[in-house]
Amino acid sequence: MDNSFVRPGTSLRHLAVILVVLGCVGLAVSGDNKKTSAPAAKPAAAPAKPASGAAGHAPTSGASHGATTSGTHGPTTSTTHGPTTSSTHGPTTSSTHGPTTSGTHGPTTSGTHGATTSNHGTTTAKTTTGGASTHGPGTASTGHSSGGLGPRQGGGSSSRPVPATSREVHTAGGNTVVTRSNGHVSDVHDAKRNMDVHNGLNGNRRVSVERADHSRVVAERGGRGYVERGYNYRGHDYGRRTYYAHGRYYNSYYRGYYYRGYYAPVYAPAYYYGPAFYGWAYNPWPAPIAYGWGWGAYPWYGYYGSYFAPYPVYAGAAFWLTDYLIATSLAAEYQQEVDAQIAATALPPGQVVMTPEVKDMISEEVKRQLALENAEAQANAQNQDIDPASSGIGRMLGDNQTHVFIAGSDLDVVQASGQECAISQGDVLEVTSAPPTNANAATATVLCSKGGKECPKSAQVQVPFTDLQEMQNHMRESIDQGMGDLQAKQGQDGLPPAPPSAQTPPVKSSFVAAAPPPEENAAADIKKETQQADQSEQEIAKEVPPPMPGMADGRGAPASSSSTAPVTISQGQTVEDVTGKLGQPKQVIDLGTTKKYVYPDMKITFKNGKVSDVQ
Repeated sequence: MDNSFVRPGTSLRHLAVILVVLGCVGLAVSGDNKKTSAPAAKPAAAPAKPASGAAGHAPTSGASHGATTSGTHGPTTSTTHGPTTSSTHGPTTSSTHGPTTSGTHGPTTSGTHGATTSNHGTTTAKTTTGGASTHGPGTASTGHSSGGLGPRQGGGSSSRPVPATSREVHTAGGNTVVTRSNGHVSDVHDAKRNMDVHNGLNGNRRVSVERADHSRVVAERGGRGYVERGYNYRGHDYGRRTYYAHGRYYNSYYRGYYYRGYYAPVYAPAYYYGPAFYGWAYNPWPAPIAYGWGWGAYPWYGYYGSYFAPYPVYAGAAFWLTDYLIATSLAAEYQQEVDAQIAATALPPGQVVMTPEVKDMISEEVKRQLALENAEAQANAQNQDIDPASSGIGRMLGDNQTHVFIAGSDLDVVQASGQECAISQGDVLEVTSAPPTNANAATATVLCSKGGKECPKSAQVQVPFTDLQEMQNHMRESIDQGMGDLQAKQGQDGLPPAPPSAQTPPVKSSFVAAAPPPEENAAADIKKETQQADQSEQEIAKEVPPPMPGMADGRGAPASSSSTAPVTISQGQTVEDVTGKLGQPKQVIDLGTTKKYVYPDMKITFKNGKVSDVQ
């Protein structure tokens, strides 16, 4: 049971363009529509606010944020991904069910990961400092890959920030291993398989493989993931991702784009609505309405009860979409923890972490994204190409406005102190200014997180551009999914009816027909690469020399007494407890509710996510 919901945004009252009549608004395009590794051109003007789909009403504000859980309206949560209902309305088929930011963790590859050593006769190790090495997915690119959505080369020493005390080893075989300060492996690059593996702080693992035909497979714990295949349409790079999770398939589309030399696929909606529906969704409703989502019976909702509470009333669709977005993200995160057998403790009762102020910031960002998609829809209606430089983070980081992002997948980032911390789905970050010219990441402030290994509130963290773009993709895809539900349910269960002009069905984007067929073997491909990753980590681990004698981990620091203390494994410990002490196992034997983790000197059996036997 993986339930996904939608995120909010910042209002278009901050946008630079004055309200114009719908139908006259064209898509604002950037002055540079070339796909090169050069920095993006100055962002285009912000899109105009959609005209109201009905009579305009001033937004109601100050509504309290208590949870309304009675009733069974809204996104159903019996499906694995997303709060979508059984209806099959247009754009839900392009929504981002599943890991929208997969592929941004664990170095994505094109055969040149980071600085894989050219000295193949020796094995070298070096100490890295923040920003001095590859960590996670290096996605910087300098060329064009004809068969795929775009090249996924490791970006070398400038690809993404790294913790100050990480250790990177290049082996004689051209492979790369990055270890954390505790000696646990965070990243592995397998040059032979063109594979990158990232072991997250939260216990998840992400595998990314670029195949010979430039298609890409991304696999996560629990059998989730996607297969991405690129294609060309009107001389532009597009990509189709076939997601798979828990027996379900779904597809999303992306347009190739470079931001400051980093390849960052931008979400491309498979469907667009008419201007009247965007106007109805953007502007306030005639009167606030109460809405019962029916989440009370679902485990994710109780688990995150101290983190998030829905609005008690909705003054407009943007607020409804905000709760849809947040709930989607939290439900997906909960299911991911179940898949990875992470038995984390729910947040203690108390004041809700996500404050009304933060939620209002999200709802304003939702409105911005609605205005953006309305402008794109009009361009699509005129058979014009959509400029990804105008639709992606290039505009957002260059418009002198504060923007809010919601994590759509788990991510390990680096704080200003050089320490590593985790971001998980549903965490909220704020970017207040454009990054420096030579930066490889944006500086973001954590507004909301869930504690534990996650980045603390108010922490300043470096978010690589590719990951930031995936966060915006997640928001837009989730909004589109919510828009589909909203149009299908308007006039029912307390939702106000949309005007007739806003009830027209969505129109399919022209690039969809040119896409390659969905990947029928995605599940098998994901499983295969997961098994290959197990083998890869075992093989490459043998190539890595042990830390220098008398040193804790080869970084030059003397071993402490704590580093040599015996490790205790006992019944009842969780998977996270064990991997935190021993690192990732050499092999995992998956028998359903029973899993066996095989280490060099022991075998640990878990039942329902907890240690039941040690051999």
